[in-house]
Amino acid sequence: MKKLALAALAACACIVAPTMVDVALAQTTRISISTGGTGGVYYPLGGGMANILSKYLPGLSATAEVTGGSIDNLKLIGAGKSEVGFTMADSGYDALQGNDKFKDAKVNARTLAILYPNRLHVVTIEGTGITKLADLRGKRVSTGSPGSGTEIMAFRMLEAVGIDKDKDIKKERLSVAESVNALKDRKIDALIWSGGVPTAALTDLAATPGVKIRLIDHGDAAEAMNKKYGPLYIKGTIAGKAYSGQDAPTSNVDVWNLLVTNDKMSDDMAYKIVKTLFEKKPELVAVHRDAESMTLENQAIATPVPFHPGARKYFEEHGIKLH
Repeated sequence: MKKLALAALAACACIVAPTMVDVALAQTTRISISTGGTGGVYYPLGGGMANILSKYLPGLSATAEVTGGSIDNLKLIGAGKSEVGFTMADSGYDALQGNDKFKDAKVNARTLAILYPNRLHVVTIEGTGITKLADLRGKRVSTGSPGSGTEIMAFRMLEAVGIDKDKDIKKERLSVAESVNALKDRKIDALIWSGGVPTAALTDLAATPGVKIRLIDHGDAAEAMNKKYGPLYIKGTIAGKAYSGQDAPTSNVDVWNLLVTNDKMSDDMAYKIVKTLFEKKPELVAVHRDAESMTLENQAIATPVPFHPGARKYFEEHGIKLH
């Protein structure tokens, strides 16, 4: 009888154990963080965020996904295929308003956090004959991958300085990693890229033997860009020595990066995500130093994409007055 009882208990255990596992799996919330190409800053920083959220939020599993960048990320969030994404502020504004790439489908995006300034780079190398923006005419120029915020910003900057993207340059639509390889192989003459400083792919370009990198001043374009598209852009500076061989500072156009979700995310989830990322910020800075700009104080900068109520609650608890 004892043997029969033990056998029955064992059988029950075999039935119950998988059921308990299934329940545990069912309780795991999975979120996708849409980032960008592997050569930029979005992807490694998004990977850092995914690791932090998975590590410190019980029942949450986050993964970082490679994408084309801001435009793709916003469309994925709008379609419910991604829960969190990186975007440049100008692309976020377009998505919210239904402008440009979003004419057929607005995205009810909400800001979780203001991250760091994206710095537009106009990059060439010695031997191309390019020393100023006007020299881009007639040249082969990569303006960023389709679906990227870089492409939108590049087109607006060129327009602001009187360069027709379709007539005045031979346009290539490559990611930053592809652009760097093409520049090394002399298949293009220049590239335009919007990203953090330093961007890994450009650091690699600058360190290539026999190659001397050159960044082209273009900061004066910010005023004309703002006149047409709204107060989204800032005249900034890429510091000297940000890249090997580029000793002098370069004037450029900046736009802030946002971490966004859609209006369907619960207030509790948004609050927990923001709280965890800010409390574990040193781990993000260890991934990329641009995360240093993700401060509580910088959340008071005006964003064209309204804050999610859950994020707003966290910042207001810390005395931050949001716009």
